[in-house]
Formats: sequence, C-alpha cells, structure tokens
Amino acid sequence: MSRTALVTGVGRLAGIGAGIARRLAADGWDLVLTYWQDYDSRMPWGVQPEDVERLTAELEATGARVVAVPADLEDPLAVDRLMAAVAEQAGTLQGLVLSHTESVDSGILDTTLASWDRHFAVNARASWQLIAAFARQASDDGGAIVALTSDHTAFNLPYGASKGALDRTVIAAARELGPIGITANVLNPGPVDTGWMDRALREDLTRQQPGGRLGTPADVAGTVAFLLSPEGRWVSGQLIKADGGFSA
Repeated sequence: MSRTALVTGVGRLAGIGAGIARRLAADGWDLVLTYWQDYDSRMPWGVQPEDVERLTAELEATGARVVAVPADLEDPLAVDRLMAAVAEQAGTLQGLVLSHTESVDSGILDTTLASWDRHFAVNARASWQLIAAFARQASDDGGAIVALTSDHTAFNLPYGASKGALDRTVIAAARELGPIGITANVLNPGPVDTGWMDRALREDLTRQQPGGRLGTPADVAGTVAFLLSPEGRWVSGQLIKADGGFSA
C-alpha cells in the first residue's frame, strides 16, 4: 500500500528537508515537497536554483512519486493553495513533516516588528494551518506528524519564540487528534551544519558534541522515519532531543 508524506522546507540538496525526503523515499514513501527560494535568497547560502529539480529527479529514480510545490508560508492563503495541489496531484496524505523555517538572528532590543511577525507567520501560524489541514484530509487510518524545533532563545529571539509556539501546537495536536489516529511529535536535532555555520562556530559546536561530530541531515531523517513508521506510532506528544548528546 502506497503512503504519501508532505515534507515542507525542501529547497536545498544540503538541507535537513532533503535528507528527510531521501530517507522517506528509500522507505517507500511518495512525497510532496515544498520550497520557497525567496527565503534562501536572504540566507548566507543563497539560492541554488537547480536543487529542487535535481532532488526531485534523484528521488524519482528510487521509484518514489514526487510533487514539488513552491509555497510562501508567510502568506495566510498559501496552505489552502498547497493542500488543493496536494489533493489534485497526490491524494490523501499519511505523513506530515514540518521542516520549513524562518530564522534571522536578533535579540530583545533589535528585533523589528516585521521580523517578529514573519517568524510567527511561518514557524507558528503556517504550521498550525498545515496540521489542521492534514487532519481534515486524513483517512480512517490517521497519520503521523513530526515538526522540527530548536532550543534557541537569546539573540535568536523571534526564531526561538516562534518555535516555542510550534512546540505547544504540536503537543496539543497529539492530544486533540489522537482519537482520529494521528500522532504528533516535536524533534530537536541539535546543531546540524547545512551551510549556515562559519568555521569558528562549526569547530566550537563540534567540541561540545560527546561523539566528536555534528549531526547530519541523515541523522535527523532516521528519527523522523521511525516516528512516521508503524513501529514509531506509539510515540506521541513528545519533544524529542535526538541531538547526539549535545543537550546532555
């Protein structure tokens, strides 16, 4: 029986979302992927315009059916448009992985209203909209939700605060949606270098890792795959730190 998962925030071959998509495809999932290159254009790594096409081809070569949809999740109507495309092109979803993000460093004194609102629109509001839309379209077999979070707070205030709101939303979903067969968990992967670290930060964080290395997208993907699998469906309502011992 085919299974289809929606994975958000899959715009770069080096990203966590791409790692998750690769693992799910290997496990037999069909996929709907979202991306938004305007966000990448504001980030240090910039836009890799061919990455979505290259990743789609890579995944399809494994036998997966793949639909890639651009989605500006800051737009309140984006989720409705996305889910209409999902229904038309992919059918019913059994998995939802929230790996999209807005993340721009600022603190108490230098965060702007525009940045605060954008972080909450993308990280909190859109995630709630996606969770609700996923639940409304679910079949009698239910499904599984995994959202990626962070424990950043100081000097990354709007990001950390909006991720805190995401955490509470997902945990609420585990309780509210459990009766219709949907599990929901939050996953904190710790530091994963996907192009946002400079050399000094990379070396500092590596020294803090008990295992002597940073996490990779594949490490994150393994935990996500378990939580979406039948074997992982007894786990729900948890904030899981799968970070190689970084937070120990």
